[in-house]
Amino acid sequence: MSGRGAPVRIGILGAARIASSALIKPARKTDEVVVAAVAARDVSRAQAFAAKHGIARVHDSYEALIADPDLDAIYNPLPIGLHGRWTRAALDAGKHVLCEKPFTANAAEAREIAELAAKSDRVVMEAFHYRYHPCALRVDEIIASGELGKLKRVEAEWCFWMPKSADIRYNYALAGGALMDSGCYAVDMVRRFGGSTPEVVSAQAKLRGPQVDRAMTAELRFADGHTGRIHCSMWSTDLPHFTAKVVGDRGELRLNPLIPFQRFSVRSTNGKRVENFGARPTYAYQLDAFAAAVLRGEPVKTTPEEAVENMTVIDAIYRAAGLSLREPA
Repeated sequence: MSGRGAPVRIGILGAARIASSALIKPARKTDEVVVAAVAARDVSRAQAFAAKHGIARVHDSYEALIADPDLDAIYNPLPIGLHGRWTRAALDAGKHVLCEKPFTANAAEAREIAELAAKSDRVVMEAFHYRYHPCALRVDEIIASGELGKLKRVEAEWCFWMPKSADIRYNYALAGGALMDSGCYAVDMVRRFGGSTPEVVSAQAKLRGPQVDRAMTAELRFADGHTGRIHCSMWSTDLPHFTAKVVGDRGELRLNPLIPFQRFSVRSTNGKRVENFGARPTYAYQLDAFAAAVLRGEPVKTTPEEAVENMTVIDAIYRAAGLSLREPA
């Protein structure tokens, strides 16, 4: 736990746009977190970012931010290929880490970071924000209750449009690709709602460039006999959508749209219904969980060990699609 007590003082690695939604805005609504510093490769960019968001301190390098003794934790939203390197550096400096998804470039790197985290007393949490929302917790409850019966199939789709080919999310050297960027959510959902880590039966990719997938579809099989499917894209004829479906022999649950986690429908032997949830952002619940883990030692759901399982499936999908694994930058 933090030796400082509340609030947790967090520094941001890089001036990524996601930091505003994932950290800065929810931090303004809690007394347990302060966004205290930011660093970027271009210090002028960090200064502009700090001025825009009211961040008090700017560092001229990632190393300097991680070494800052007044920080308790690091938020790592860097390009995927850099996640492992800088999470490792933060752990070496004794900092807690909230790392954007996916955790690392591949499963081997995830295992390395998980081992380091296990040897430390630091909180290391992967930022699958949906996992902390009451909607996702309620889905878990319904599946566990047996209302849907024996599971038959679990599906998840995570599709949006990213037409700019120069975007870093299409950069193989930075561990880019649709499966890494958007598909990691679909993989995590199917694993979570399916109850275990599945085997990859087959996978097909549509390419944006050599080894870089702009869309990916995979068929999965669980040890208990039920099947799964993930589909993701950053550029295809698919309209943007975020959905999940859990099918059992006595019912079906659908989340559509999945963001902002406001509702889902259930059809079972109990009848049909829609369950609604408030509009509080998923990121706010995630930040609450991170602060509770740092300050009070409460457990997190998205652990490094969970990240290893997710990356194992992602690696297997790339192999099944005939593509190379992503590598650390």
